[in-house]
Amino acid sequence: MKKGKVIMITGASKGFGFEMVRAALANNDRVIATVRKEPEKLYQSFDYNPDLFIVTMDVTREDTVKTAVQSALGRFGTIDTLINNAGYGLIGAVEEASDAEVRKQYDTNVFGLINVIRAVLPVMRQNKSGHIINISSLFGYDAVAGWTIYSSTKFAVEGISTGLAKELSPLGIRVTALAPGLFSTDFLGKSSFSESKRIIPEYAETVGQVRQRISGHHGNQPGDPRKLAELAISITHIDEPPLHLLAGKDAIDWVQNAAAKTADEIEKWRDISSSMNHDL
Repeated sequence: MKKGKVIMITGASKGFGFEMVRAALANNDRVIATVRKEPEKLYQSFDYNPDLFIVTMDVTREDTVKTAVQSALGRFGTIDTLINNAGYGLIGAVEEASDAEVRKQYDTNVFGLINVIRAVLPVMRQNKSGHIINISSLFGYDAVAGWTIYSSTKFAVEGISTGLAKELSPLGIRVTALAPGLFSTDFLGKSSFSESKRIIPEYAETVGQVRQRISGHHGNQPGDPRKLAELAISITHIDEPPLHLLAGKDAIDWVQNAAAKTADEIEKWRDISSSMNHDL
């Protein structure tokens, strides 16, 4: 049977990443799955499928990223698609979050994503083809109190994807920013997000409320992770994938509401905003 794409998926040990591995293997693709630890556990989950190659990699360490990519090329010879899925969330007000907490969030969600892109692009340029899918979020379009730092990293992912697409389109490489709404993964589980150690009482009505609601949301999100995984794998097999793709009705509503608020504000301030040119 003819094999499909060679797909590299970061953050594959759980959540979206795990489901994407499942969907890709079911689609007869070959998969490079990256994990930070316990690769044997993931192999066991998929019955040691010969089309699955697991590498340990920390996206924040460029040396491990380069080594992982070279190992993957040694196994499958190429990488057709990269799905940048690794990431986590930080809950806390901007004032509450320490410099170390903010930098760790950016090191993973932004700089780590760029590390992997840089490592994979040489083979895609050589092939004059490829597809990079960056997992964004509905929070990449409008921020929420308490998730401000996390949201800002997803705004960055959207911007990186937009500019990257312009750089890579002439080279035959496509880019998609895939922005899920709320899905019933373990993202809201204690192992997938962190909280700022500092808590300031004055933020109790905003960030404090977000902290209290997390346990109620966990496991009750409307989105089906398997459906999102199948969507992600399916768009790797089309010639003209979208640059921006929302996943979930809540994501559509969220982004449309954000766009409407921005449009209203533009109109409210149009006269002042448009009066900035030199007087003639």
